[in-house]
Amino acid sequence: MIVHELEIPGCFLIEPILRKDARGYFAETYNQQDFKRLTGVDTTFVQDNESFSSRGVLRGLHYQSGEFTQAKLVRVVHGEVFDVAVDIRPGSATYGRYVSAILSGDNHKQLFIPKGFAHGFLVLSDTALFAYKCDDFYSKEHEAGIAYNDPDLNINWPEMEEYLISDRDRLQPTLKNSRPVW
Repeated sequence: MIVHELEIPGCFLIEPILRKDARGYFAETYNQQDFKRLTGVDTTFVQDNESFSSRGVLRGLHYQSGEFTQAKLVRVVHGEVFDVAVDIRPGSATYGRYVSAILSGDNHKQLFIPKGFAHGFLVLSDTALFAYKCDDFYSKEHEAGIAYNDPDLNINWPEMEEYLISDRDRLQPTLKNSRPVW
């Protein structure tokens, strides 16, 4: 795998190496030893999640707070999304800043999002199958979120004819008014 650290330290864009031939390709999408060696991050993923969405679906910005804070390794199996991770760690030099990447089934890129970040994505293709690993279990009592359109974050979401957003996500607070991550 090829690993690129992004503008916010601890966030990594990861490119699996594809082995292609006339039949198609093979790729190792995750190897714990290589991941640790190349990123310096020693984590154990305990839960895999998957979502299927259509064009214009915007999910997020979500995070888990307190003892259930999660690091995530996210990727798109099919389709294309604009993926965003926002630093919400109190006292961080990059607090309130975000990184973004286009993840797709064609480019096979993955984004590693450390603990203390809110995460969201916008589906750019007709449909997208989104998969991610988490290093802690989901807890309903610790789920939290931030408004995708918080003016202080100033996320440059791609323009779409229409954003399809859940009622829950429409009602999320701004970062200033959100639940602390820890």
